[in-house]
Amino acid sequence: MSKKTFTVVIHILNNSNNFVGEPCYLTSNLSNWQVDAHPVGLIPPLGKKTSVVLEGLEESELEFKITRGGWDTLNTAANGELLAPHRIDVSRCSEMEVTIDGWRDKFPSSTASPQVHVLADRFYFPYLDTYRRIWIYLPKDYQYSDKQYPVLYMHDGQHLFDEATSVGRTGPVEWMVDETIDAASRQAIVIGIEHPNQTADRTREFLLFPFREVDEPVGHLYLRDIVEILKPYVDKHYRTLADKRHTGMVGSSFGGLLTLYAGALHANVFGTLGVFSPSIWTGKQQLADLFSIKLESNPCLLCGQCYYFYAGGREKRRNAPEGEGDMRADMLDFIDTHKKAMCVKIMIDIDEEGKHGALYWQKAFTRFYERWQQEISDN
Repeated sequence: MSKKTFTVVIHILNNSNNFVGEPCYLTSNLSNWQVDAHPVGLIPPLGKKTSVVLEGLEESELEFKITRGGWDTLNTAANGELLAPHRIDVSRCSEMEVTIDGWRDKFPSSTASPQVHVLADRFYFPYLDTYRRIWIYLPKDYQYSDKQYPVLYMHDGQHLFDEATSVGRTGPVEWMVDETIDAASRQAIVIGIEHPNQTADRTREFLLFPFREVDEPVGHLYLRDIVEILKPYVDKHYRTLADKRHTGMVGSSFGGLLTLYAGALHANVFGTLGVFSPSIWTGKQQLADLFSIKLESNPCLLCGQCYYFYAGGREKRRNAPEGEGDMRADMLDFIDTHKKAMCVKIMIDIDEEGKHGALYWQKAFTRFYERWQQEISDN
């Protein structure tokens, strides 16, 4: 018996004077986000509509964006802000209307605030024997005061501050770390560390234990470079509050898992760990064993730390070793297993509609930052 299929009609209203008459496309999860997968036709005159018909769709959730053929030509809000994917539940034949209010390439490519600088284009990490670009966010009042500031060390520096350097499966989405702190009442310094360009190299650098094709992971060396080389440099050259209480680390996915490991391996350095969507599925037993061994040898090892765990309710891993994995469940299982022995403060943030991606980590970071600042202010 053949599966039932549906037709979805998307009507696109043009509210922009720019690029009228040029071709536009849908990029969607149906085509693994190929930027020009679904030709729509030509952009109609201001105030007019064009439509695209998608036929033969099986029951699913359709997500899509509008482009002119590249990630730098995405449809935006009128102020140039990138939009979240449009969504439609494909469970019946239906229609949807969206608007074109602006195009990304009509606005400056960089979205970083003036507080973001490149600390070093080639900062040497001796344990990895490699160079990394390092970004630094300095508070607005840094140059006008003699205050010292707490510091966050964050992985995947390309994606933290600037659309011009961020990349993603659904287009560039920055975490808006600078905008978040710009708007906050309490300020901090943020250090963003570049990840390798190749996905396989990033994976190797963020793992501690062998996994699939990664026979020799070097995550422990990467953490040593941060703790023994980068942090002392930052503390020497900037006005930081260098103690454990005022030092945090934040990462997502593989970086979230590595951040979790950093809490145990360098408990004397990091007082707060922002663990976003950790890829625990890559090695549940190794993670559990490491924390168990560390806590058995020193029950007070983690005392005084604060762990902020975030996961989305819709984060699934179809390539998990044991079959389809639920990343939220993995995270909650870890917390339940170790929360009594860990002797730490744990905050859990679940977005029931959240998926695995920067759009959700961007929002989670805002919540994390507010709670982190409250935590270090109250202690």
